[in-house]
Amino acid sequence: MKRSPQNLKREAAGGSTLQPPHLPGPLSRLRQHASRYLGVYAALWKNSIAREMSFKANFLLWILVETLWFAMQLCFIGVLYLHTEHIGTWTKWQVVMLIGASHFIQQVFQAFFLINCTNLSELVRSGKLDFLLLLPVNTRFVVSFRQVDLGAFVNAASAVAVMAYAARQMHLAPSAWQVAGFLALCGAGVAIHYSLMFLLASISFWTVRAQGIVWGYYNLFNVARLPDEAFGGLFKALFTFALPMLLVSNVPVRLLTDKLSSPGPILLLLAMSAVCFAVSEWGWRASTRRYTSASS
Repeated sequence: MKRSPQNLKREAAGGSTLQPPHLPGPLSRLRQHASRYLGVYAALWKNSIAREMSFKANFLLWILVETLWFAMQLCFIGVLYLHTEHIGTWTKWQVVMLIGASHFIQQVFQAFFLINCTNLSELVRSGKLDFLLLLPVNTRFVVSFRQVDLGAFVNAASAVAVMAYAARQMHLAPSAWQVAGFLALCGAGVAIHYSLMFLLASISFWTVRAQGIVWGYYNLFNVARLPDEAFGGLFKALFTFALPMLLVSNVPVRLLTDKLSSPGPILLLLAMSAVCFAVSEWGWRASTRRYTSASS
């Protein structure tokens, strides 16, 4: 084999003509990492679908229950507006859209996270968390996405239909950027619900059972269905900065209905979602450091 002068010089100096193996760059590693987790999540979806289809009656019953509860909330607003025309600056159909948005955010959260957050204490009590800790994937990822509530997607669709009807009654035609912003802010609201409920569920590492605390927080979702202008003083401050329920659905609907006078509420919602997630991650890490497995 004919050698180049450069190779002859390397060989004379005791070097090697072999090139070092090509190492994957950060982008390639990120792509492989994402592909791996998408594969894991796809398997979790298949498992959830099989579970739901095994109990079809329960699946349909929960859709019916959620639909009736949603209808009762709309009826309550209808009765309320028989006696008034405005709650602050919120008209009847704006409040209907607010209830629809709140229900949409709640159902998306329920579809992906609710059952997983409530099951965390059972994983700790029964020792099943030991097996999840041994898996070669991020434990919080597996705990948070183990099951999917498919019926919640049907209920979320009914919320979208109510919002569309309310928009038609108001002769509202939001632009594409408003719809995109609405969906992004709804995502921030889901992140807030998930972060706070996951943080509360992490208390089970100390108390073993924490379902009561978790479901207590779930009942606070009702606050998000009400106009923020209906509250004031300490109550409003509490549910804006400590438990930001009033931001979760009010800010997205204000964006859709042109009720925002400044970008401040949007920035506050995004900031609160980031803070809540950071606090929940700190709580999760502190909890897992304390965990000694069910056999210890």
